[in-house]
Amino acid sequence: MQLDLIVRAREIITMDPHRPIASVVGVIGDRIVGFDDEVAGIEAIRTLDFADACVTPGLIDAHCHTVWWGLGLASIDLSRAATLEDLYRLIEAEVERIGDDADAWVHGTGFNQGHYGGEFPAIDRLDAVTGDRPLYLRHTSGHAAIANTATLRLIGALDDGFEVPVGGVVVREDEGRPTGVVEESAQGLVQALLLPYSTERLAEAIDEATKRFAAQGITSFTEAGVGGGWIGHSSIEIAAYQLAADRNHLHARAQLMPAIDALHPLAANASDFCGEGTGVGLDLGIRYGFGDSHLQLGHVKVFLDGSLLGATAAVTEDFCGHEHNRGYLLDTPELYRERALAAYRSGWPLALHAIGDAAIDLALDLIEEAQKSYGRHTAPCRIEHFGIARPDQVRRAGDLAIAVTPPGRFHRAARRSDCRSCRDRP
Repeated sequence: MQLDLIVRAREIITMDPHRPIASVVGVIGDRIVGFDDEVAGIEAIRTLDFADACVTPGLIDAHCHTVWWGLGLASIDLSRAATLEDLYRLIEAEVERIGDDADAWVHGTGFNQGHYGGEFPAIDRLDAVTGDRPLYLRHTSGHAAIANTATLRLIGALDDGFEVPVGGVVVREDEGRPTGVVEESAQGLVQALLLPYSTERLAEAIDEATKRFAAQGITSFTEAGVGGGWIGHSSIEIAAYQLAADRNHLHARAQLMPAIDALHPLAANASDFCGEGTGVGLDLGIRYGFGDSHLQLGHVKVFLDGSLLGATAAVTEDFCGHEHNRGYLLDTPELYRERALAAYRSGWPLALHAIGDAAIDLALDLIEEAQKSYGRHTAPCRIEHFGIARPDQVRRAGDLAIAVTPPGRFHRAARRSDCRSCRDRP
């Protein structure tokens, strides 16, 4: 027998309770086949010796938006702006860089009003800098964006009779004038002017993003929403991942969550879909788990509410500093129930984005009904973020064997809110 690779180091953390530390690891293909004495005396094609270093397992990012982040690497990094004046200067420099390209937009990402005492850029200042060139600045949460008047005009927000999509808001002043802030599903109006991105461009973004993942030790990740809704970038977004993988430009193992908007009604034999004969899914009955160890389909992603930073998460008590604002669900509970149950019985475990406790209540109800009606899937359902969870919800999630993904930075962001009394607390 010959090994493909031997890795040596003073300390190799194995995560095996029976052998937590090793100094030699043997690998064949993409599998670890033994440690220390188990591979002693066996030749290897390649050896990596890290001497006195400590080698750890790769990191897994359970929830990220890889394509969005990769595309944003070519945009203005708004997090570099210490003040709003700095932000205006960054935008002005980008306008000058674009020059005479009449079709080019000004794109930026990473805006956080918490860095500016809760203030957003003034639309008049943005208009003065950009003129008639469309502007689209993504909020760091992904649940809001900032546009100028040129962009608002393109989406029809200045027209009489303009209707905002269900689950979204074009924020306006008391007299009805837009501020430039566009929340949640209303972002789709702007994105409709930009989508779909080409498969080639998306594959490039995946390459750039996952190279940075690998540099930070991230070897596996879950892409939390592709192919539909305001989170998707193309109806054939999975093809971009396949293209990146074919080129060896997918530098980490990827699990892709289709957005529920990408699923469509399916009909089969009356005995299929848990005996109901109909469900929602992808063509040919492709479902959760399809693929291989490097690229496969994961849960179906469903957005129930918004974000903490934008105060759009659905909560049962007013946000501090935002009287009479309890956020909102992005659609009706009845519609969520119909679509989520149809996806679940079609073989898709649910990944429900729910940050506020009102949204978490709905997520728990949906998962409990799905499990009672159709049994439990091998993979547990998930609640993404589980941000403002009450103790009773934690217990209930445990009873239902739900996996939750509560990113620590969300809670830090909430502490740095635009509520001055909150920011003054220890």
